Amino acid sequence: MTTLSTVDEAAPQPMTDRRERVGWYFYDWANSAFPTTVVTVFFGPYLGDIADRAADAHGRVHPLGIPVAAGSLFPYTVSLSVLLTVVVLPVTGAIADRSSHKKQLLALFTYLAAGCCLAMFFLTGTRYLFGAGLLLVANIAFGAASVVYNSFLPQIAGPDERDRVSSLGWAIGYIGGGLLLALNVVAVQVGGEEHKALIARYCLVSAGIWWAAFTTIPLVRLRNRPAVAGEHARGHVLTDGFVQLGRTLRGLKAYPLTLFFLIAYLVYNDGIQTVISQAAVYADKQLRLPQSVQVETILMVQFLAFAGALVLGRIADRVGAWKTVLGSLVIWTVTLGLAYILPVGRALPFVGLGALIGIVLGGSQALSRSLFSQLIPHGREAEYFGLYEICSDGTSWLGPLLFGLTFQLTGSYQYAIISLLVFFIAGFLALLAVPMRRAIAAAGNVPPRLV
Repeated sequence: MTTLSTVDEAAPQPMTDRRERVGWYFYDWANSAFPTTVVTVFFGPYLGDIADRAADAHGRVHPLGIPVAAGSLFPYTVSLSVLLTVVVLPVTGAIADRSSHKKQLLALFTYLAAGCCLAMFFLTGTRYLFGAGLLLVANIAFGAASVVYNSFLPQIAGPDERDRVSSLGWAIGYIGGGLLLALNVVAVQVGGEEHKALIARYCLVSAGIWWAAFTTIPLVRLRNRPAVAGEHARGHVLTDGFVQLGRTLRGLKAYPLTLFFLIAYLVYNDGIQTVISQAAVYADKQLRLPQSVQVETILMVQFLAFAGALVLGRIADRVGAWKTVLGSLVIWTVTLGLAYILPVGRALPFVGLGALIGIVLGGSQALSRSLFSQLIPHGREAEYFGLYEICSDGTSWLGPLLFGLTFQLTGSYQYAIISLLVFFIAGFLALLAVPMRRAIAAAGNVPPRLV
């Protein structure tokens, strides 16, 4: 059995056995507990209640002496963690590519983040700063672990297999996250209003236990491989990481088509992330729908995204991932148009729109990941996936900013949601302009049969 301290001395192989791939899939299953149960549903309202109890007469708390509206503490904390990842993630990737012990790095970041989830059980009273700190560390560690995890993809799947492997990973992740969230929602409903706060804390802890426990499977099954660029100098791993980051950014000029794909992904993914993050606001403020409908729709989206990732993965097998992602962006555009005309107070049309989102959500993200994996020079997977994670999460304030500004200027949530069309249209045109087969060859890789 492979141990964490073992490094396989054989040359890196683009192909791998089924056992290792199953281990890789299970990390998606494991880590999806954090964005669904913690970030999307339970932690925001719970931290808001803690901050409300600590607020002064003007409804403000004062972290590090800075006056902050209690209701803004959670989004501000998320935004700060996103900004910090802009520095942390590329350095993490550079370190991982210069290490033959990626599994140890995956374990380090995972258990750090899962430990923060466990510590959320002790978030009581008015300890809002403690809660904000836990979320900050957990969110950064989640991103760092994702960089290391994604960097295994080119090592376990050949060019013609990555769309299917990436799609299956995303699909399994949605099932895992959705299953835990469903169990936690049932716990809240059974527990009753008088035990709501205690049950919420147990739900947060459950995400940490789920994440840590199921990560055991990839840690046992994935193989460490020798670093292509060579090991970092002993005692200088962090310094080497920053030096390599500088080289990566300078060297990216040698791969302009890879850079152009990153820009296209940054644009359309910002639209996707904003639709997801602002859907609850739109449902509440514009459509006047109760929270129960919102939570049930979130659950439905999770499970439909499983099927959607598999379906779009199959389509990509027939027509290519690039064309499939372009098609998904057309559907996202149609989705926004439908959101604009949804009737107020009627749950069924909103649920139907959620179903459409679920179908394209998993596939568009999974295939974007596999597409990018084709554009990375061999041996630099983790550092390039660090840049990819920044484009995925580190710029996700642009869409909410446009959404907020549009509402501030017009007073209409309908105009705010339709303003997000610019991200999907611009992202579609930018991705359409990327000559994928030439871009893959320029990165030194063999293009798949279909792109």
